[in-house]
Parts: sequence; structure tokens; C-alpha cells
Amino acid sequence: MATKKTTKLDPSTVAETALRLLNERGLEGLTLRAIAQELHVQAPALYWHFKNKQALLDEMATVMYRRMVAEPEARPAAGQGWQELMLAANRGLRAGLLRYRDGAKVYSGARFTGTDHAQDMELQLGALIDAGFTLREAVRASTTAYMYTLGFVTEEQGIEPLPGEPREGFDIDERARRLAAYPLAAAAGAELFSGYDERFEEGLRLIVAGIETVYAPGARA
Repeated sequence: MATKKTTKLDPSTVAETALRLLNERGLEGLTLRAIAQELHVQAPALYWHFKNKQALLDEMATVMYRRMVAEPEARPAAGQGWQELMLAANRGLRAGLLRYRDGAKVYSGARFTGTDHAQDMELQLGALIDAGFTLREAVRASTTAYMYTLGFVTEEQGIEPLPGEPREGFDIDERARRLAAYPLAAAAGAELFSGYDERFEEGLRLIVAGIETVYAPGARA
């Protein structure tokens, strides 16, 4: 008599399955029951690894991070200044989040289950401190850029859950017609809800320039 094949579970396997389902169902539709069905196990088996959905989101964010930094372009080059490091880190973050429907929501507020992220944090903070920033300023600068990226992608995915796939019922021309009595607001739609790559890059550079203006030692009175 053939024995039923069982799935060997570990946190990473469950998280990888959850990330695959995320693109199909979105965060609201992602349940432990759905993940268990995909893995051909009973839902209670998942509670050995995750006490609740937030614990699963923490592991998913950890897997997302590891995949992000595994990309060659995400690795910092030797001798880069803090500006280049900050630009590269946030470009890589956005690219990584956009691979998943609701990726920014999964990542937001997550607590990494490993410590591998600390290496990159140490590198970025060290580059800022070497440039003359205090630790407080380095933390404020890096988290400001990080929160800009996370917020930008959250809004971007609110309009386009996956790149190039705007959500149903969202139409810039229809919005302009509804706001015809407010010509500036109506015309702003084309700028607000398109050209995300260009807008992100410009905004990120504004953040970095602002950090340099306010915190960089050479700019201080």
C-alpha cells in the first residue's frame, strides 16, 4: 500500500509558498488555510512555525529581503559614498517590493527573523558616520529615505497592485472629467498616477539632496 507523501515544513518553505500565493490573492486573501492547502497539509501544522499571521508576515519580509540583496545590482560597490549607497539601497528596496502584490504592506512594520539585514545597516550607517554624521543623524537620514520608499511603493501598489496592471475602475481621464471644476487638481492626475519610475527617482534624489543640505558637516553653519 502506497504511503501518502508528506511535505517537510520549515519557516522559509511556508514563507516562499505564501509569497507565491500573494501575487494571486493579495494580502487580504492570503490565509494560513490557503497556504496549508497549497502545501497539502492541515492548517494546524503551520502553527508549529507561526503563532499568527503577523509572524508569517515577518518571515515573508525576511525572505523578501534576502532575495533583494541577492541581486547583483543590490550589492554595494567598494568605495561608494553614502549618497550612492543610499540611492542603491532604496532602488533595490523598491524593485524588491514591486515583485509582489501588496509587497510594501507585507514589509511595513515587519520584524526580521534573522540578523543578516544588520550587515547592510552597519555598512550604510558606517558610511554616513565616516562622512561626519552623528549616529543620530545617520539613523534619521537612512530611515527617512527608507520610509519615503516604503510609502511611495504603498501608494504605487494601491493604484497598480502589480506593475503595469492598474486596479479596476481607476482611470485618469475619468478622474479629470469628475474634477473639471478644479482644473489644476484635474490636470495633476496625469502626474500623480503615472510615470512611477521617473517620479520615484526624482523624489529619492530630492531626499538625498535634502539630507546632504541639512546634515552633511560641510553644510552646517
